[in-house]
Formats: sequence, C-alpha cells, structure tokens
Amino acid sequence: MDINRILKSDYLDILFEGRNKTYGGYELRKKYPSRARNAAIALTIGIALLGAVPILASILKPKAPPPPPVSVKEVVLAEPPPIDKTKPPPPPPPSAPPPPVKPTVKFTPPVVKPDEQVKEDEKPPDVKELDNKAAGLTTQAGDPGGIDPGLVAETGGGGSGQQVDAPAAPAIFKFVEQMPSFKGDLNAYLSAKLRYPDDAREAGTEGRSVIQFIVNENGSISGVEVVRSSGSASLDAEAKRVVSNMPAWSPGKQQGKEVKVYFTLPVTFKLD
Repeated sequence: MDINRILKSDYLDILFEGRNKTYGGYELRKKYPSRARNAAIALTIGIALLGAVPILASILKPKAPPPPPVSVKEVVLAEPPPIDKTKPPPPPPPSAPPPPVKPTVKFTPPVVKPDEQVKEDEKPPDVKELDNKAAGLTTQAGDPGGIDPGLVAETGGGGSGQQVDAPAAPAIFKFVEQMPSFKGDLNAYLSAKLRYPDDAREAGTEGRSVIQFIVNENGSISGVEVVRSSGSASLDAEAKRVVSNMPAWSPGKQQGKEVKVYFTLPVTFKLD
C-alpha cells in the first residue's frame, strides 16, 4: 500500500491489508462504533421511559372525589333538676368488715425450770397444733384461711380487729431519694478552712476523723459529732469545728419534700 492510500485509509484497512476481510473479525470491528452508539441511544431512551412511567401514571390516575362535608350538630343539654335543700344527704357507705384472722394457740416463752414446776397450760404446743394457726398469748378460734393476727390490732374478743396503720416516717432519715449535697467544691472548702493543730503537727500525728451531722430541711447543719476518732483529740476537734461552721447545704428530699438527713463525712489530716 502506497503512502497516499495509507493516509486516506482506516486503521482497519491497514490492519487487514492482504487478509480475508470477509471474515467476521473485520466486520465486527468496522461496525462497532455504530453499534455502540445505537446501544447508548437505546439505553438512554429506556431510562427516560422508566422515569416517565411514574409521572405519566400520576397524571393519568383519576382524582379521588373530595370528602363529604362534615356536619356539626349542636347538642343542647337539658337543665339539671333543682336541688332539694330540704332533703337530707345520703348516709355514708358502711365500713368494710375487718379481715378474718387465723386461730391462735397459746404459746408461752420457754423458761428453764424443773419438770415438776411446769404446768400443763405452759407446755409449748406441738408442731401439728400450729398447722394453719398462729402462736399467740391466748388460744382463740378463727378462720384457718385468714391472715396472721399480728397484722391487725385487736379491738375485742373473737379475733376480729382493724388493720394497723403504717408506721410514721422517721424524724431524721439515713437514706433518701435525693441525698443532701454541698453547694460547691467540698474538698476545696475543707482544704481552705482546716488548720492543722500545732500539737499534732509537732508530734507528726496524721489520721482521719469521721464526722456525722444532720442536714436540716433548710440546709443548715446541726448535731455534729465524731463517730470515728482519728486517734487524736485535737484533730477530731478541728474536724468538728470546720464541719459545724459550714454554710447551708442543698437539703435532702423524700417524695419531693425537704427532710432532715444524716450525713457522714470523713476528714483526713495528712502532713506535707
């Protein structure tokens, strides 16, 4: 192939020069660009159609009929009947009957004495006698399916009574839902206020005093005492002095109410 034909020829013509162009390889390579272009156009048209389907469906979808109007009907209530002031009020409901109690068997606390001095009614009951029964000061009849007599306060004979009220809350709590807290940095306050006693410093005495006090409802401090000594009276006295002069704390709370709470605070004395 001369130079002019080379410049005007396709690279496939040069590649297949002198070869069998009717073989499939030449035909595949020759028409590949057009086939790739046609495939790209078909793919683009397919993607466009897929994207247009939801839009066409929403356009062609019949519109739902508007909801029927809501009718509001005003209801007028009749006037209540007049109150008869001359009519006495209804009596209060009767009180619930007391719960049945178990029968009791007299149980005498054991006392060491000679056999001949033991009376028949002072002998402790057998285990079989206590079946479905409770030990008590006297022998009384009752309901075997009832509750223990210790859960009711007796009001008379027959083992009947009324339920015992819950014990009153303690005047000073040891643990509450929200414990009292110092307003600020407690360690920094102790470091600033504590003064190492001279006698303890000269003797090289170190230790820890455990102080217990009461945080009142208003956060004030009272009832300061040493519950565990450091071994040095001067160290204990200094710890007690600093705790007694502390500012008001945030009070403790139980069921949302400020209450008095015991608080225990260890105070450590250590020489530099």
